[in-house]
Amino acid sequence: MSFVHAVRQQLRLNAFWGPRRCLATQSSPAAAQANPDSGSASPKPGEPALAKSCCTENTVLVGLNYLKGQPEVLAMPDDAYPPWLWTLLQPKQIPDDGPGGKGEKMRLRKANRQRIREQNFMKTQ
Repeated sequence: MSFVHAVRQQLRLNAFWGPRRCLATQSSPAAAQANPDSGSASPKPGEPALAKSCCTENTVLVGLNYLKGQPEVLAMPDDAYPPWLWTLLQPKQIPDDGPGGKGEKMRLRKANRQRIREQNFMKTQ
C-alpha cells in the first residue's frame, strides 16, 4: 500500500468520524456528546478556558507506540505543544495581491490541475 493510498483511505474514514475524535483510552464519543456546549466559541467570564486538544493530560494514546519494550505514549498538557500546532487545521488564507501575484498563480495552478484531471478522466471513458 502506497503512502498516498493510505492517506486517501484515512481521509475517507475521517468523513465518518467526528471532527475531534481522539483515539485514547480515557476519551469516548458518548462523553463528548453529553456536553453539548463544549464547542462554544468563547468561554464565559468566570469559567475556565476550554482545552485545545480532545485528550486530557496523561491520557494513554493508543496506536502511537509501535516499538516493543517502550513506555506508553501519554498526552501532554496543551501548553507543552508548540503554538503552531493548533493552527494546522485552519483553512489556508490565500493572499489577494493583484494580477500576477501569488494568489492568482495559486488559483491558476489549481484550475490547471483540475482541467488535467478532467481530461484524464475523459480519456478513460
